[in-house]
Amino acid sequence: MKTEVLTSERIETVLRTLPRLTMGLVGDLFLDRYLECVPGSRELSLETGLEAYQIERVRNAAGALGTVLNNLAALGAGLLVPVTAIGDDGHGYDLLKEVRKLPVDTTHILCLPDRLTPTYTKPMRSDADGAVGNAVPGVPQPAWEELNRLDVRTRAPLSAAATETVCRRVEQVFRSSDCLIVLDQLVDENFGVVSAAVRDTLAQLARQHPQKLLYIDSRRFLGKFDAGTLKGNQAEVLTACGEHERGDAAVIRSLDTLARKSGRPAFCTVGERGILVARPGHEPQIVPGYPVSGPLDIVGAGDAATSGIVSALLSGASELEAAALGNLVASITVQQIGTTGTASPEQVRQRWNMVAS
Repeated sequence: MKTEVLTSERIETVLRTLPRLTMGLVGDLFLDRYLECVPGSRELSLETGLEAYQIERVRNAAGALGTVLNNLAALGAGLLVPVTAIGDDGHGYDLLKEVRKLPVDTTHILCLPDRLTPTYTKPMRSDADGAVGNAVPGVPQPAWEELNRLDVRTRAPLSAAATETVCRRVEQVFRSSDCLIVLDQLVDENFGVVSAAVRDTLAQLARQHPQKLLYIDSRRFLGKFDAGTLKGNQAEVLTACGEHERGDAAVIRSLDTLARKSGRPAFCTVGERGILVARPGHEPQIVPGYPVSGPLDIVGAGDAATSGIVSALLSGASELEAAALGNLVASITVQQIGTTGTASPEQVRQRWNMVAS
C-alpha cells in the first residue's frame, strides 16, 4: 500500500521543485543547546554534594520553528523567511549564528530587548563505551541520555507594539512567499509569537488568498484556528475538538471535524502507524508509516513530517502522497540519536529505495 501512495517519480518532482520555492514561516524560534558531559565523569560539588556536570562540548542548534527550518533546508528549500521574535541577548546571538548557516532571510526576526531568547539547555550524558547506536555502519556511536533540561523564556505576552509589528511582517511574508507555515509552540496562550492577533491576521489572509497554502501546527490551540491546513498529533487533535474520549474513533472524528471547519485537509500524526489524513467530502484515511529499527529519538519527528508534507503539497502532490513523504522523512530523522535530525535528498532517495524494494 505504501508504494502505491508514493512513487520515486513524485519524490524526484518534489526534490526538483524545492530549490525554486520561497517558504514563509511564523512561530517561536528556540535555541537548542546541548551540553555533552565527559564520558564516565561523576564529580560531586564540595559545597552542595550534588553532581557537577563536567562539560567537554557545547552544540547549538535552532529549535522549535528552527527545527522546521533545519528540515526544509536539508531537503533543499530555496529560501526560508521566518517571522519571529527573540531576545537581544547572548542566547539570541548564538541562535542567529546557527540560523545564518541556512538559506534563511533573517529580516523579519525581531530582536527585542525586553524578551529572553527561548532556550532549551540539554545536558547530555553518553555511554562511555559507545556500545549502542550505529549512525555509521560498523562504527560504534555513544548512546546519549538527556538529563534534566533547563528552559529559558519570557513568560509574558509580547508588547502591543511588537505584536503589531509581527502581524504586519506576517502579512508581508505571506504575500511574497509560496506558502506560510505556522508553528505554535507554546502552551501558554498569547505568550508566544502566535497570539490571538496573529491568528486573526492569518484568518483574514486565508480568506483573501484561499489558493495559497497556509499550514498550521499548534501544540495547544489548534482548535482556535478557523482557516488553513491543520496538523497535530493525536492529543492535540483531540484537545482541539474538546474530545474527552480516547482511541482511534475519537481521533478520526476530531480530525474530520477540523477539516470540515477549515474547509481544508487536516493531518494527524499517529506515531509509528503513520499519518491520518482528513479531507472535506472524503472519509479520513491513514497513510501507513515506514518501519524503522534500532535506537530511536522521536524528538522533532512531527516537524520532520511537516517538512515533507508541505514540500510535497507545494510540488503538486495529493494529500495522501504528501502524508507518505512526511512519513518517509520522519523515518529518517528518528534514527538520529541525541539530536533533532534532518533528511537530505540523498537520504530520502536511499530510504525510498530501501522501503520500496
